[in-house]
Amino acid sequence: METAKAILETRGLSRSFSGFVAVNDVNFSVRERTIHALIGPNGAGKSTLFNLLTRFLPATAGQIYYDGTDITHASPASLARQGLVRSFQISSVFPHLSVLENVRIALQSRHGETMDFWLSDRRLRKYDEEVMSLLADIGLENYAQRIAIELPYGRKRALELATTLAMNPRVILLDEPMAGMGQEDIQRTSALIQKVAQGRTVLMVEHNLSVVADISDTITVLRRGEIIAEGTYDIVSADPEVRQAYIGGAHD
Repeated sequence: METAKAILETRGLSRSFSGFVAVNDVNFSVRERTIHALIGPNGAGKSTLFNLLTRFLPATAGQIYYDGTDITHASPASLARQGLVRSFQISSVFPHLSVLENVRIALQSRHGETMDFWLSDRRLRKYDEEVMSLLADIGLENYAQRIAIELPYGRKRALELATTLAMNPRVILLDEPMAGMGQEDIQRTSALIQKVAQGRTVLMVEHNLSVVADISDTITVLRRGEIIAEGTYDIVSADPEVRQAYIGGAHD
């Protein structure tokens, strides 16, 4: 079977803060149309690497490539327009707008009408069919008129995923999508991630190793800013260095 091409790559990527090296000479690649998990103990450099990939932090050294193009100095906004879209650890929806309005704003952004809140109802309604289709994909169609702040936590995270999908991404970067969730929401969100990954690429930072084991195609393990292992869950979980650094102490 032909191996999928790399959609996101780093070469010698490093980031230091006042002499402290948070990410050190990282070379890795994310294959197109796969779910790729980034794991490691606290302080391993996962969040820093995520911020480098999405250009919320500049690199000290090295290069980042997206679909073969050097994006090391690109802006986060330009990357989003190119289909590299990030969803944050802390829910970033507009709390006092409805579910429908939140997703509609994301669609407006994609069509260059981000701040046009004064558009007529007729102009805004042109987005509603696509909004409802997205909400149906996420299982939120019955929540369309609910105010976001009133949603249960798991549904609020699903709404965030819907706004991310509204940007029509090729690559979705998820920062701890299961954080703060109960088991029922974790199962629902895992299924959603697998569903939205069909035809897309997902890179996620995640601490829940059961989720990582169930849905990831590839796992990269970081420790002290360096990659110590990569492969399927069976491969990385059997690695003695990984078990010592992370898995052995947290997930026997």
